[in-house]
Amino acid sequence: MHILDKIIREKQKEVALKKTQVPISQLMESTFFHRETISLSEQLQRSTSGIIAEFKRRSPSESEINTGVRIEDVAKGYENGGACGISVLTDTQFFGGDLSDLVVARNTTSLPLLRKDFMIDEYQIFEAKAHGADVILLIAAALTPEKIRQLASVAKQLDLEVLLEVHDREELLSSYAPGIQMLGVNNRDLKTFKVNLQTSIELAADVPKGVTLVSESGIKNPAVVRKLREAGFSGFLIGTHFMRQTNPGQATAQFINQLSA
Repeated sequence: MHILDKIIREKQKEVALKKTQVPISQLMESTFFHRETISLSEQLQRSTSGIIAEFKRRSPSESEINTGVRIEDVAKGYENGGACGISVLTDTQFFGGDLSDLVVARNTTSLPLLRKDFMIDEYQIFEAKAHGADVILLIAAALTPEKIRQLASVAKQLDLEVLLEVHDREELLSSYAPGIQMLGVNNRDLKTFKVNLQTSIELAADVPKGVTLVSESGIKNPAVVRKLREAGFSGFLIGTHFMRQTNPGQATAQFINQLSA
């Protein structure tokens, strides 16, 4: 069984349990549920760096990355360092994250927040809204095209943006639906976890006009960002590279300074 299949199987159990514990009606009572969301796609279009900095403690491919830092310190560091958005891993079992991380980040920063998780049910979209997210991630490899359209529609109703993640041309052509604001090309194959940055460059030409392009995974130096920018990308999601550092915020600032040098 591939790791993605294992994650989705566990996620189905997790969501089923959560539905019995906290109904959607209760999620809708959150103060965050009624806040005005912040557009990540607009931030990316205006940003000179396009960096979406990610908070994650561990991953199936990296094991422990950085468990000694606090989300509030990292989120503020990312904002001060010049990131234009923050991605927060909320999967607990495989990535060591939690929805409480999203809440702390929301209370710490004014940047748009992406809930990074394996979204398979509209319940999770209400969860994201209730915990302060502005954007949700939909992974094409984990969803049918019909399910993607359904979840994207719910997100739109809740004024949340969607970042649709694809890994190859087939996923892009079958999964993209009009109205999805951002398309992320994940350079990491979720079945093998190998990284190939050429994936982003090859798929850029097939993306519909007007859609904000985001490259994900394996970005470690400013030269790669410049190359991806030339290919049409506006956003660059970087997690492991920053989180491996003692001070992720400072690492982000240095990266962005090098990018503009």
